[in-house]
Amino acid sequence: VQLQAYGGGLVQAGGSLRLSCAASGRTISTYVMGWFRQSPGKERAFVATIDWSGGTTIYADSVKGRFTISRDNAKNMVYLQMNSLKPEDTAVYYCAADAGSRATVSAHRYDYWGQGTLVTVSS
Repeated sequence: VQLQAYGGGLVQAGGSLRLSCAASGRTISTYVMGWFRQSPGKERAFVATIDWSGGTTIYADSVKGRFTISRDNAKNMVYLQMNSLKPEDTAVYYCAADAGSRATVSAHRYDYWGQGTLVTVSS
């Protein structure tokens, strides 16, 4: 599975962005999908995950109520809608795929990673 995240950019605090993750090579319809982020000098951190059906989603406390993860299995796409952005959301955002059956927040469980997309939130 090859993953490509895009949609990042520069936005003012309080603004919104929608990240997309395009998968290729095989269908991701049975995969758990996740978004992670990494800020300068910090370790990669969990943001959100969604199971294969979209019926289960989990969010980091720092983004709960502001971010929404979704997927379109027919299009082999995963999305992260980010609203009410804060400067502390500035990071490189990565999408990842896990061949397991249950949504997980653990980065080491994910089998495939895409190149990140940079999100910069100005104050």
